[in-house]
Amino acid sequence: MALITFTSDFGYTDHYVAAVKAKILSQEPQATIVDVSHAIEPYNIAHAQYVLGAVYADFPEGTVHLIAVDTHGSKQGRFHAARYKGHYFLLADNGLLSLLTDGQPDAVVELKADLPLMPFPAKDLLAQAAVYLAKGGELEVLGERTNQFQQLLSRQLRLNDHAITGHVIHVDRYGNLITNITSDSIDTIAHGRTFTIHFGRETICRIFPNYNQTDDGDCCCIYNSQGQLCIGINKGHAAELLGLGFDSQVDVRFYPGS
Repeated sequence: MALITFTSDFGYTDHYVAAVKAKILSQEPQATIVDVSHAIEPYNIAHAQYVLGAVYADFPEGTVHLIAVDTHGSKQGRFHAARYKGHYFLLADNGLLSLLTDGQPDAVVELKADLPLMPFPAKDLLAQAAVYLAKGGELEVLGERTNQFQQLLSRQLRLNDHAITGHVIHVDRYGNLITNITSDSIDTIAHGRTFTIHFGRETICRIFPNYNQTDDGDCCCIYNSQGQLCIGINKGHAAELLGLGFDSQVDVRFYPGS
């Protein structure tokens, strides 16, 4: 039986997470459920995209990802099951699927529901579908194939020969600012040239291996394990101290010579 991951905006103070797990385990006591996070900000699609997008590919192919974030995001009450790069995704039609798959899932079906509108779709619909797929069920049995699902666009980089303009796409628990600028994009434009990184009133001239390569309280930039440019303060909360947050602009400027 395949793994089931569970991501939600349910938090940890109510019974909602346990109720969904209880539904899964009542149908398949041997199910293995891996919690990705239940601290996604309520209704925050961008937060869910970053957290699950950063880790889902590390799971074995065939893993089923149950996503209960903004589950009432579709006024029509639509829910989808999708296959993408060997993984399955179960979620509401709220735009998150398009962000996780760059708008090009391999296959999508609209889940068949007993009721048009459900008070607890993660438990009443998605949990059952997750067990079915994890046991090797065929995607097409869950509903009719469709290419109609809500589309959202991620922030795109702006690149030219001398600069990259990106944005903060996530602020983690430590206050580190994760951007959509990647090591690949910098290497592609740099061609061996020197560059500086600009954000707020700060300018950084080098990228460190990790944050503790600087003195406590110093601001620095690193690449995370996904190759994304990150801004942090060693032993400090960069978002608060720099006054930056989600969607703040970050620029990389390149200079002639080496």
